[in-house]
Amino acid sequence: MYAALIFSGCGLFGQSPEKKLNRVWETLIFPLQEKHTHACSFVELPNGDMLAAWYYGSGERNADDVKILGSRLKKGSKTWSDTFLLADSPGLPDCNPVLFLNGQHTLFLVWIAVQANMWEYSILRLRRSNDYSGQNAPLWNWQDDILLKPGDLFASEIALKLHGIEKNENGSTEKIARYDSLLLDGSRDPGKRCIGWMTRIQPLRLENGRLLLPLYSDRYSLSLIAISDDDGMTWHASLPIVGRGNVQPALVRKKDGHIFAFMRDNGAQPSRVQFSESADEGETWTAASKSDIPNTASVELKVLKDGRWAYVGNDIDDGRYKLSLYLSDDEGRTWKWKKAIEWVGKGEGSFSYPCLLQTSDGLLHISYSYSLGKTGESIKYIVVDLTSTD
Repeated sequence: MYAALIFSGCGLFGQSPEKKLNRVWETLIFPLQEKHTHACSFVELPNGDMLAAWYYGSGERNADDVKILGSRLKKGSKTWSDTFLLADSPGLPDCNPVLFLNGQHTLFLVWIAVQANMWEYSILRLRRSNDYSGQNAPLWNWQDDILLKPGDLFASEIALKLHGIEKNENGSTEKIARYDSLLLDGSRDPGKRCIGWMTRIQPLRLENGRLLLPLYSDRYSLSLIAISDDDGMTWHASLPIVGRGNVQPALVRKKDGHIFAFMRDNGAQPSRVQFSESADEGETWTAASKSDIPNTASVELKVLKDGRWAYVGNDIDDGRYKLSLYLSDDEGRTWKWKKAIEWVGKGEGSFSYPCLLQTSDGLLHISYSYSLGKTGESIKYIVVDLTSTD
């Protein structure tokens, strides 16, 4: 069984030499500034431009001035444009933007508006555009909310899968029992399970056109997938990816057709990347398990054009002061190559929430939240040449 084999080579992390990270180019999308800047997503447009989005304001969920800003990198340019507004729900914080194109090259912006200044009451919002090739912000021609309605199977799936992972979970028995009781009670409430689902990572588009949009909940501290079979016009919820603290899934398609998820660990120590797998194109998922990869705040995962997997995350268990890139040539069973993208002393910086894309020339583009001490915050954008890893 794949889950029994995966990460059997993770012990190599301590022995493998860190190979050179060949940066073709790097820049801050805008100068360091004092306000909070976080959670960048970017997409390559059909004309070769890059469009980026992030949230910006005087805080996060408790700051009502938080809005979604963007910038454009014209094809062939090394200078990002001045920032422009992408979305702002009046009187509410707007967070965690995700940009992507559907099969018809319609541009989507999905994000959350945080009601009552609580993550648990976040609303999924969506904008679409077919006019986005200009100099500044796209011209949006549609806005709506994504309203999901997980049914009673949501609760029964949690009860079933929790029972199966009890003996594999770390943490005190008392804390686990209390968490499980709250989770089970909350899962039976049809109102609670319809609200509070949040974005972070771009969707996976399958060969048949199905879109799998990763979502997670701070109320339940687990994940599910919003699924669209009509290019993003309508959405339905998968069954939950059940675990204890598995959030912000990043999805890839394996060679056997299964969908694989890497998730940030918000659960008991030790903090490790969690993973799950779906054999039915994202509808149902195995219970989440912990890998051997240290993790605090971030995961991102992509299949490269040569078949290798690229993983970016905070591979430490006590902060966001290190962000690293890993490569696997056996679909995550082992990770023989790694390199720190950013690494400073604890308390000296914060690097997190990466977004990852490979362009047709084979170069790997990575954006992430960037902060150095008290000098300010920005979004950093780097381009990496992977030929040096062969």
